[in-house]
Amino acid sequence: LKAGEDQLAQDDIESVVAAAQGKPVKVIIETGLLSNEEIVRASLISERAGAKFVKTATGFLGRGATVEDVQLIHKTVSDKVEIKASGGVKTLASALQMIEAGATRIGTSSGVALVTGLTATTNY
Repeated sequence: LKAGEDQLAQDDIESVVAAAQGKPVKVIIETGLLSNEEIVRASLISERAGAKFVKTATGFLGRGATVEDVQLIHKTVSDKVEIKASGGVKTLASALQMIEAGATRIGTSSGVALVTGLTATTNY
């Protein structure tokens, strides 16, 4: 992707989707290492290749998910592709912001804190 070889990236994802034999495939695009234009390209490539999810980050490289990243991906892909916000989602407030931005899944190591806070919230 960084080298502009979009078709090669798509072919690679397509081979993983084929090997998954109908099981959902999640593509991690490491948004913290990409420009907005690259995030859009990576999201579109992932969808064209048949991925079920686009995930913002592993949480180990660059920065984690931002609301802006999730919004950009959400505007880019169709409703067939779900978004997993991951990396840096540590509070209930940040998780709810990601959901409002379009995330359908949250990746966090702070699950207990999120669920504990969620019990006091009536909107979700």
